[in-house]
Amino acid sequence: MSQAVVAEVQGNVAVLYMQSPPVNALSKSVRVGLIENINQALDNAEVKAIVISSKLALFSGGADISEFSGGNLEPHLPTVLDVIENATKPVIAVLNGPAFGGGLEVALSCHYRVTFASNKVGLPEVNLGILPGAGGTQRLPRLAGVAKALDMIVSGRPEKASKLAGVFDLVVEDPTNLLSEAMAFVQKVIADGAQVRKTSDVAIDKSSAPDELFAQYRQGLKKQARGFFAPERCIQAVEASVSLPFEQGLVREGELFMECMGSKEARAQQHFFFAERAAAHVSDYDKSTPTRDIKKVGIIGAGTMGGGIAMNFANAGIPVIMLELKQEALDKGLALIRKNYENSAKKGKLTQQAVEERMALLQGSTEYAALSDVDLVIEAVFEKMSVKKEVFGALDKVCKKGAILASNTSTLDVNEIAASTSRPEDVIGLHFFSPANVMKLLEVVKAEKTSADVIKTCMQMAKKINKVAVLVGVCFGFVGNRMIEPYGREAARLMLEGATPQQIDKVIYDFGLPMGPFTMGDMAGLDIGFYVRESRREFIAHDPSYCVVSDRLVKQGRVGLKSGRGAYMYEPGNRMPIPDPEVVEMAKEEAARLGIAQRDISDQEILERIIFPLINEGALILEEGIAAKSSDIDVIYVYGYGFPVYRGGPMQYADEIGLKKVYDAMCKYRDELGEYGGHWFEPAPLLKQLAEQGKRFADFKQ
Repeated sequence: MSQAVVAEVQGNVAVLYMQSPPVNALSKSVRVGLIENINQALDNAEVKAIVISSKLALFSGGADISEFSGGNLEPHLPTVLDVIENATKPVIAVLNGPAFGGGLEVALSCHYRVTFASNKVGLPEVNLGILPGAGGTQRLPRLAGVAKALDMIVSGRPEKASKLAGVFDLVVEDPTNLLSEAMAFVQKVIADGAQVRKTSDVAIDKSSAPDELFAQYRQGLKKQARGFFAPERCIQAVEASVSLPFEQGLVREGELFMECMGSKEARAQQHFFFAERAAAHVSDYDKSTPTRDIKKVGIIGAGTMGGGIAMNFANAGIPVIMLELKQEALDKGLALIRKNYENSAKKGKLTQQAVEERMALLQGSTEYAALSDVDLVIEAVFEKMSVKKEVFGALDKVCKKGAILASNTSTLDVNEIAASTSRPEDVIGLHFFSPANVMKLLEVVKAEKTSADVIKTCMQMAKKINKVAVLVGVCFGFVGNRMIEPYGREAARLMLEGATPQQIDKVIYDFGLPMGPFTMGDMAGLDIGFYVRESRREFIAHDPSYCVVSDRLVKQGRVGLKSGRGAYMYEPGNRMPIPDPEVVEMAKEEAARLGIAQRDISDQEILERIIFPLINEGALILEEGIAAKSSDIDVIYVYGYGFPVYRGGPMQYADEIGLKKVYDAMCKYRDELGEYGGHWFEPAPLLKQLAEQGKRFADFKQ
């Protein structure tokens, strides 16, 4: 008998408890255990009803994703649910905690369901590029109603039990009373004749699901589901619950499930699911490595970035001291944080009490001495090495022994910053992405002398402030900004060769990014890229065409949205970019000056010349050990730069289309583009090696 499910007979009720840590994934052992114990309970004449519950804090997290790779998986989950639904004695699901995916599908196949009001349940399969494949798309509409089921299945968002009256027969207010009230409910079911109520027998009121419901839902979903494969199949599966008898609906669900499973989008989304979890596993420390307590944090700089970083810690209940040398700048920064919190309160995301509690955790100072007792200090000042060194020199004097000194630099050498202190082992880079209170990514940059306990502390601290941390090494731009350099460079060069900003942006938008490189540059401010180029002129001097139009725009004060003009024009108060003929003319002038012939450029060439060098840079980063694994690069690009999750990140995208295709294209452009191609399109040795071996980036191990 499987130990993943244990049974206790309590009088005339058999209670089956799933106990498969950590999340009661519905692995083969759980599925076997459920069938064995249900059959045993059905054979026991003393047993009048069967309860399915959990010994863990949650009911079930759903399918065991590790089984997606195959093997002997019988009995499959639909077989288990058939056994439950066709049981001749009532089966009652008692959800003592969250139920997701297959876990909720188990509950839906039971004859009755009991839980507590604040419990959350959901069908999040769409986030893995698939749909509920064990009857969820057929049973949930019958219980929750078609509109609610459609929303839950297509969005993947969990819902509180209190909002799902049709799904649950009893919703208990106090979770501590759940078991006693559930058992009383079971006895009432038995006393009332032990009725078996199959979800599959529930008729859907077709008038509640007219064709226009689905049409309107599709229309409303267009923007957020752009590029994804599974949402449309989810809709079709729910439509089948309305138009087909239950058994035929199950067949249709199965067909749509297999379509999803075979899609490149599902492969990408599942890759990313594991990539995000793998990012937390690094070789720089182990279980025995101690961590440092982070009970109080200092932030240098109360500007947009410093304020955003401070909000992360206040949100997590950690006190913050913000330092600005001028009181006016400090007051302005704290006022902006309050405004951000007040806006969240207006939208109903925070209570006014929560706003005040968070603001109470934020203190300001104009004196470095105020940082003498902080456990972690994060510098978020102007991106200039001399300024950073001055700040770290001051911190070295005032911060207590054992305090972690972190820089929010996005490109600068953390080793050089660390060398300006007497304690380089305590120095680390914490590169937050803007807006820092919203973006989930945190690049944790280890310098040569950063100690293992500092790395471990920062990786764990990231979880506390709700960030996804990726550990990277020191080089210009680390991983994210180093890879964005060839991306922006090629966009600028393509404009010189005859493509327009709007054509280039449309190609990248259609590929799946939220915006193209010129729109992104205008939003961020073209002056930011200009200052980076100014600091690196010796590295780009061999290419006189390097971002020359952008440089001209900045020198004319056209720095993007904030000035009303950049690569595009903007109307006051409107963020919508308007094509600017002057910029196209400027590109023609520069091309003529540099002897670059203009021509019609295909969308395919634009895509390859912008995305493939970015991938090539990723290969160099892997080879140099700046990133430990290709999946780390994917996490950085999806969370930090909006690379579409349905492509899995740039390295997964390259693996999906084949590294030979990327390598061959790099060689082609290197040869076709003459001196320019020779500068910038030389394939990385690792890309060449893996392409020739027929391998993937995912196969590469340091």
